[in-house]
Amino acid sequence: MSAAAAALNLFMEKKPVANNYLIQMQQAQKLFLTYDQKKLIEKFHLPFDETYLYPTMLAVSYRLNRHTGSLERKDGDIWEDANTFDQVMTLLDMLCDSKDTRYLTGHLKSTQSFGQMFHQNLLENPQDPLAAAIDRSPDEFRKACLSLKGRPISGGDMAYAIELFDGLEIAVFFWHSDEEFPAQLRFFWDENALSYIRYETMHYALGLLRTGLSRLLSR
Repeated sequence: MSAAAAALNLFMEKKPVANNYLIQMQQAQKLFLTYDQKKLIEKFHLPFDETYLYPTMLAVSYRLNRHTGSLERKDGDIWEDANTFDQVMTLLDMLCDSKDTRYLTGHLKSTQSFGQMFHQNLLENPQDPLAAAIDRSPDEFRKACLSLKGRPISGGDMAYAIELFDGLEIAVFFWHSDEEFPAQLRFFWDENALSYIRYETMHYALGLLRTGLSRLLSR
């Protein structure tokens, strides 16, 4: 099994989904069925057949049922259920709601700076256990990012840009701990990211990425 194929196994969460999340996910799947799929195929250059669209997200191969909105992901030669809130909502938001005029500027902006003041600490906690795990095993972090097809970039003590979908990358910056400060992990996006993804969906996508990195580090 390839590194990317092994990594995709780590995105599936087997925890119960609260009813409101399940309802929201199912509504998004029903809404997807109302979109002109031919336009989506052309917009994102998606492989397709009569039954499925075949997008790739965070180095994971997915197939999206064109008649039901159900999502699966590929593990080796096997397609597995991928109908979790973060996976479905992230992919469908980018497929259905990204702007036709979207483009990348090449300039990065932190996740917090896209939101309001009360959102500034979401997913970027100074006492982040994921940052502490990377601090203990930096080489495993490097391997995890590479297995997600990340590319090294400048910044921090270690930094990688990992493609989410449609060329939009999440830049992951890591700083080791020292005598004064704990290890830090921060996430950045292209400053024009909101033409690709909604602000709240950024946090769904970061949840997927953090879960994948955590499980790769703990293997």
